[in-house]
Amino acid sequence: MENQEKIKVLYLDDEPNNLICFMATFRFDFTIFIAPNVKKAYEYLAEHPDINIVLADQRMPVQTGVEFFEEMRIIYPAPVRMLITAYSDIEAVIDAVNKGCIFRYIKKPWNDEDIKLAIEEAQKYYVSNSLLAAKNIELQAAYDELGKFAYSVTHDLRGPLLSVLGALELSRDMDTVEDLKEMLGMMEIALKKLDEFVKSIHEYYTLKKGISSFEQIDFKALVDDMVGLFRIAGKMENVRFDCTVNQDGVFYSDIVSLKIILNNLLSNAFKYQRKNEQNKFVELRVVVENGKAEIEVNDNGIGIHENHIDNIFKIFYRATSEQTGSGFGLYNVKDALAKVQGEIKVESSLNAGTRFKVVIPGRVNEQK
Repeated sequence: MENQEKIKVLYLDDEPNNLICFMATFRFDFTIFIAPNVKKAYEYLAEHPDINIVLADQRMPVQTGVEFFEEMRIIYPAPVRMLITAYSDIEAVIDAVNKGCIFRYIKKPWNDEDIKLAIEEAQKYYVSNSLLAAKNIELQAAYDELGKFAYSVTHDLRGPLLSVLGALELSRDMDTVEDLKEMLGMMEIALKKLDEFVKSIHEYYTLKKGISSFEQIDFKALVDDMVGLFRIAGKMENVRFDCTVNQDGVFYSDIVSLKIILNNLLSNAFKYQRKNEQNKFVELRVVVENGKAEIEVNDNGIGIHENHIDNIFKIFYRATSEQTGSGFGLYNVKDALAKVQGEIKVESSLNAGTRFKVVIPGRVNEQK
């Protein structure tokens, strides 16, 4: 017990001698709180949310131990409850056990060793219940995410496929090359959306299942390797693309996570441009100094309404209907940033553009 934090135990009893005896006996084994009345017991529970075990005497003048536990479990359900009682109150004890108000009961006069063992068993029960509750929350979150994932996959995969099938059906009755080219263009757009979605799913899987591998990063080489396609997209869509990289010193991080962050932020910047804007631009700025990397992606696109900014990193969330998206992009950015312990800030105004600012601390030269 010396090498770990002591179990915190609250004992409620209206008899001062019992409280003093309990404190004197177990103060070296556990962290003890003694309460002469229900009011004081609730004060301790409010002040010390890490109290795991609560013992209460059955026979008290204002409220019995069972009545206290029935009320307490509504307000503070987590602590394990144990009742100290005489044999004459056994019917009340059985009723309390059946209702789930108490973990177990201890008969008066108690045996010190029995009390100690009971508290240690109650602690094991508390830890098991806490782990189970946490796993249940994780399981429910995973179940909810799976439901959204299944819907998104069927919706976002089927849409482009139906578009291609529709274009193929229409092309059967076309006689001119110009009309066929138009259909091929429609199919190309649909297949690019499909490819984008598949890549997003792959990134999602990589982040969920992958193990981070930290290596030396040359940001200029990394950016040069990634931005080629975006430069082509910029020329095709008449979007000016400016890119600057300044790296001072050695920097270690997970290259897969960095690629996911850069790719998704740039993809969004190009995708959500205003159609009628004459001077479209996307700017990427990377500065590495003092052991950290600052990445900024700025555009003058459609922007994000203030009502949506708090939600844009949630999975499958789409802040606009002007362009179709998988709903994975910024969610993957958030997960990738978590892997490299980075932070992101968003500044945006509707119809005025968006600025993403990312800060990533460097890691030591070792495999994590």
